[in-house]
Amino acid sequence: MTDAQVLKKRRIGIMGGTFDPIHFGHLVVAEEAYSALRLEEVFFVPTGSPPHKAKTRVSMPEDRYTMTLLATLDNPHFRLSRIEIDRGGSSHTVDTIREMYHWYPPASVEFFFITGMDAVLDILSWKEPFALSRICRIVAAGRPGYSTSALDDLPPEIREAIVPLEIPLLAISSTEIRERVATGKSIRYLIPWPVEHFIHKKALYVRHGR
Repeated sequence: MTDAQVLKKRRIGIMGGTFDPIHFGHLVVAEEAYSALRLEEVFFVPTGSPPHKAKTRVSMPEDRYTMTLLATLDNPHFRLSRIEIDRGGSSHTVDTIREMYHWYPPASVEFFFITGMDAVLDILSWKEPFALSRICRIVAAGRPGYSTSALDDLPPEIREAIVPLEIPLLAISSTEIRERVATGKSIRYLIPWPVEHFIHKKALYVRHGR
């Protein structure tokens, strides 16, 4: 392949996650990756059945998909995919990216999988982590309490595929949002208003009998 052909590759971001619920932290990371890495667009891919949360209660896929749709509708370079929800079974990043390559002509796209630094540091527990590092770049978005120096402990083959990305510090987590809803605290300004409205309408995260 010539240098000219490499330069013409489409640069596509993939933002995977449970999105239970999606919040401004996710959106800031995706927007920063889009801008800093000169991406053409960013796909948000809600997990169908997250294997790392097999023992944790997770909201229904359709509710998480709807919340992600509501949060990303007004951004023209954000797109949404049902690939993991519709595929069924456990959701693994390497399988998703392999499948998404079939959406484009051969050798015409370069994928950037966007996730948090904490998740990247746990990458050796993922399915086929070395294969994943060969088929995409792995964008490690900085989070409070995590240093890029920790990446030095990963195997060289994986480390070479990682793109550290500094993000304005937004200490927001889906876990905290679920806990605030469950205890009757405000979540205003932590998530987009349409998502907040959907959560209250569907009574998501409410502890019955509280």
